[in-house]
Amino acid sequence: MSYYAELDPNDIVLRVIVADAEIIKSYPGTWVETFMNAAGGKHYAGIGYRYKGDLGDFIPPQPFPSWVLNATTHEWVAPVAYPKDGLFYAWNDTLGIWGTTK
Repeated sequence: MSYYAELDPNDIVLRVIVADAEIIKSYPGTWVETFMNAAGGKHYAGIGYRYKGDLGDFIPPQPFPSWVLNATTHEWVAPVAYPKDGLFYAWNDTLGIWGTTK
């Protein structure tokens, strides 16, 4: 048994199921195998993720419009690095800053 993600026409994950490889071939639609412990830090598919065939990876939804996709890690990165002072912060996309949380 393996994990498979069903994709919509825009390569967005609709659902993830466990199925036998032979059975998945009989299902309608587009299905891509996904792995919980994928090599190279690749992502396990989740609902709303986009499958990028050229990267062979499932990319999580972009958390904020200002964040950009790191071409190596396939992780979304804020335009300003997260502060390393031990406090907790939340991203404010309107101001483009990390704001402290209380």
